[in-house]
Amino acid sequence: MALLPPEGKPRPSQPLELPVAGQASARPAPPLPVALFKALRPKQWVKNAVLLAGIVFTLDQSHPPGDWLRVLGAVAIFCMLSSAIYLVNDICDVEQDRLHPKKRFRPLAAGYISLTAAWSLAALLAVAGLSGAAALGGWFVVTAIAYVLLTVSYSFWLKHAVLMDVMALAGCYVVRAVAGAVVIGVEISPWLLVCTTLGALLVGLAKRRAELMTLENAASHRRILQEYTVQMLDQMISPITGATLMAYMLYTFFSKTAERLSWPWLMLTIPFVVYGIFRFFYLMHRHGKGGDPSVELVEDRNLMICALLWAVTCVLVMLLGR
Repeated sequence: MALLPPEGKPRPSQPLELPVAGQASARPAPPLPVALFKALRPKQWVKNAVLLAGIVFTLDQSHPPGDWLRVLGAVAIFCMLSSAIYLVNDICDVEQDRLHPKKRFRPLAAGYISLTAAWSLAALLAVAGLSGAAALGGWFVVTAIAYVLLTVSYSFWLKHAVLMDVMALAGCYVVRAVAGAVVIGVEISPWLLVCTTLGALLVGLAKRRAELMTLENAASHRRILQEYTVQMLDQMISPITGATLMAYMLYTFFSKTAERLSWPWLMLTIPFVVYGIFRFFYLMHRHGKGGDPSVELVEDRNLMICALLWAVTCVLVMLLGR
């Protein structure tokens, strides 16, 4: 395996040797349980925190302990379902991942686990997740099924359709937000749907931009990237950014949640959202980030602190502003 220079591209004089199934990569193979756990992409589970929005932004109402247990159960179920889909996606993209400077070290692409093991684990997680969703019942099981259908459609078809790929990624976040609301029976605010949709579109477009900027011959890694250009994505990102900020600011003043509070306390959360988006763009333009926003959220200290302060402020505002 040729060594890679700091910028993550192979030296011209040393052709890149790619791992193949059943063959050891440059990194030592981890134990099978560790490899299987890494294949679940646990860092991506942070996306399922969107399910908490329904209960956090209704903390001005009374919630029995059972609601918290249902929400936490819902988060665990979506972690299982999302990991099952990640495994399916890795199975579908295994050959392309072996050409990718980072994805080639994923357990399946590196040959640490077999296709049979990946399919078996994906099926087990899907059955367990859907069974748990059925146990919670109501509209939640409908949202769980919708999430599975949307993500499977993305893995096999939608990720190959220009613009539909980004819209499908955004739809996954919207379904999560809806699931978090229906599992405890709270009203689904139009503001929740609008803000989630715009924010998710922003993340999806930034992800495609980062892939174009950081990958050499990007279309060989993801075929749909040949339909995009950096300039076109920048043209899309700009209005979506403005719309996202405006929608969130209006939400803090004019939503039913804001009206229930004794004063427009939610406006105190606006600086965190503004800083978070600006910090994300800083990382994207100056450090080539944006290709994996959920991981970068965890790895960037400033973004993580901002997200935690935003969450704490939201909780305090909802509890103290009754």
